[in-house]
Amino acid sequence: MPPTLILIRHAQADHNLTKDYSIHDPSLTELGREQCVDLRKHLIREEPLARQAELIITSPMRRTIQTALSTVDWLVEKGVRIEADADWQENSDKPCDTGSEISKVAAEFPDIDYSTVDPVWPDKTSPAGHRYRYTKTAILARAQRALDKLHARPEKVVVVVSHSGFLRAGVTGSWFFNADYRVFDFDSAVPYRLVQRASTEEKGGGLGRSLTVKVPLGDGLPDEVPEED
Repeated sequence: MPPTLILIRHAQADHNLTKDYSIHDPSLTELGREQCVDLRKHLIREEPLARQAELIITSPMRRTIQTALSTVDWLVEKGVRIEADADWQENSDKPCDTGSEISKVAAEFPDIDYSTVDPVWPDKTSPAGHRYRYTKTAILARAQRALDKLHARPEKVVVVVSHSGFLRAGVTGSWFFNADYRVFDFDSAVPYRLVQRASTEEKGGGLGRSLTVKVPLGDGLPDEVPEED
């Protein structure tokens, strides 16, 4: 039986605050760190599924790693493995949505297993990185690839820390506020479809901070790579 997924959006990062999307692989803001404290407390005290998690997956970007290590560190301390996976990175190829070399983030955050990261990371624009291109076709295919790997996992509950755009337009059709989460089960296979549990759908995320409206998968994604101005 495939696992239940706890999908978390990273806390507020510098580019969310400043709207400066030229910041490369931004870190969390002070507010983002405070949001992590709130989410951590909620997961421990009010989300029983979190206590059952047996695996943590994170996008290899700095803000998602920081969020994971600040919100589910208590699971890591219990021996739950945390792996980085490039398929869960954000959609665009702007500097704020492009990761750093693994050697750099591994030096900062050595407790993550980076052995599962695609060797082409952080490339999203060359022929080698075509699977991470900023197009509807590539992003929807990447979402299916990410779900395919999780569908085959033996764990009963998996935590994933990712990004708003990818989670919304690629994976779930649901909005995610910073440091909010939603719980999903697999509803079908090939193509994979997730169904959200009422506990997070009805109130707009586990913390109730996210929009309740839904969008179709692929919403707002370009059919082709946008031309530069």
